[in-house]
Amino acid sequence: MIKRIGLLTSGGDAPGMNAAVRAITITAEQAGIEVLAFVRGFNGIFKHEYRRLTSLDVLHCGHLGGTIIKSARCKEMLEADGPARAAEVLHQLDIDALLVIGGDGSFRGCSALAPWYRGQIVGLPGTIDNDVDGTDFTIGFATALETALDAIDKIRDTADAFERTFIVEVMGRHTGYLALAAGIAAGAEQVLCPEYGAVDVADLVKDITKHQQRYGQGSYIIVMAESMVEQGAIELAKQLQSASGIECRAQILGHIQRGGNPVGSDRILATKLGAYAIEQLLAGNAHMMMAGETAGELNLYPLTLTGLKQKRVDPFLLSWQQRLWQA
Repeated sequence: MIKRIGLLTSGGDAPGMNAAVRAITITAEQAGIEVLAFVRGFNGIFKHEYRRLTSLDVLHCGHLGGTIIKSARCKEMLEADGPARAAEVLHQLDIDALLVIGGDGSFRGCSALAPWYRGQIVGLPGTIDNDVDGTDFTIGFATALETALDAIDKIRDTADAFERTFIVEVMGRHTGYLALAAGIAAGAEQVLCPEYGAVDVADLVKDITKHQQRYGQGSYIIVMAESMVEQGAIELAKQLQSASGIECRAQILGHIQRGGNPVGSDRILATKLGAYAIEQLLAGNAHMMMAGETAGELNLYPLTLTGLKQKRVDPFLLSWQQRLWQA
């Protein structure tokens, strides 16, 4: 019987995490379960920093960005005896189950903890990268996309006014979900992401020149995932300007993509996954599983498989965007 659960948000924050915290807390309270929230991710376990959450504490937090229980990466979980020490703290606090909202790094921490911890472990996918297997979308992706799109639309205005090429660097690390989605939605002329392979400056110059020959002087927007060029967007902009003679600027969106009030779809997804996680936990189905949503259906997916990178960016959109200006 589950009487007390632990809850934490880990790794990079994502808009909608608070909505998940809210849903978990309210659903657990309705089932007579006490919620202890560890502060700053797994660090809160090691430092015995936690707070008891009730429905009153989370009543009006679902619309807020960030996470009210803070987030951080935890070096101690990477130490040889770290997971065992974390498990011991959870046992001392009589934590029957631990719920972790985060991305693939957080779920690796769950896998490391599992052999030492006697309770159940449940994950909820919270990352703007949308790179977690077992769910179509992760909490925070939709909001990050809207934030990036709003910025790119504004950049288009000034790029048009000065007839400039702009490189807009978005987050995404090793995947192009955010870059491709933002590029497609914003009508960008070019998208650079891992799925397209390495960046070829000469090829980019060729495309920009061809575009100007066809459409005349004007703006040319390149949306680039942050991992594509080792020196970043600013260096790539210098290379393009030098090679093409066309004025080129770079705009790195950075952490603005992680902030802001979550859009409705993120709030709804977070609420569904939070409530579903508690219900499945009570049913005894959720140990070392992640609560996700695929094709509109809630589902459980093994935590150990969430980081295998089997999930693929939409191949149709990849192909269409690549063909768009090359005809």
